[in-house]
Amino acid sequence: MCEDEAAVRKLAVRLLRDAGYTVLAAEGGQDALRLAEERGEAIDLLLTDVIMPDMNGRDLYERITKLREGVRVLFTSGYTDDVIARHGILERGFHFLQKPFDTASLLREVRDALESPALV
Repeated sequence: MCEDEAAVRKLAVRLLRDAGYTVLAAEGGQDALRLAEERGEAIDLLLTDVIMPDMNGRDLYERITKLREGVRVLFTSGYTDDVIARHGILERGFHFLQKPFDTASLLREVRDALESPALV
């Protein structure tokens, strides 16, 4: 999970772990790349904010898929659809979860993303 807002990151990590998922938490793109490089086990899903200070979520996804084949992605954002569209998220058919989200929406979207084929 890559999210620059600490409160959102902590909440999502707790919800996902409570649901039985193993979660790596990163506060930005560089931190997430480091974790992906260090992680010996498979990474099934990248849950990432679209807009972050150090790297946008789309760039992070593209860089992680170069390190790890078959990673699926679920983007999140509190921005409007037109901002997200400009980052190339909606037209590619990526999974997307609007913030703020509730527990049921988060878990449903994570499951949907995990069950879908990887796009890259």
